[in-house]
Amino acid sequence: VCLTCCSRDVMVRIDQICHKNSVKFFTGDVFGYHGYMFADLGEHEFVEEKTKVAKVTPSMEDGPDTKKAKLDSSETTMVKKRMVFCQLKEALAVDWSGEKAKAALKRTAPDYFLLQ
Repeated sequence: VCLTCCSRDVMVRIDQICHKNSVKFFTGDVFGYHGYMFADLGEHEFVEEKTKVAKVTPSMEDGPDTKKAKLDSSETTMVKKRMVFCQLKEALAVDWSGEKAKAALKRTAPDYFLLQ
């Protein structure tokens, strides 16, 4: 489900319905130069391709670059990962008065507060 140009209450209510029924939910909007996007994918599993890092052996010494690990693009492994997304209601209910929240405030984009 994708929503745009909806009120906060409508977005929260539709996200709750989607989350309850394991339906992926996206919402977003743009206000001039500012905008936001939120995704609630519930429990989302995906596969990530990782390039193996070849360790440098002493016999491979050829200058100052020998200390750096070299990427071997021919060898890759597939890593299965799982993420659990929060609901929109939880994302908007952050208590900004706590110490952890004050530290996170510096890393939070000002656009987050467009929904508030």
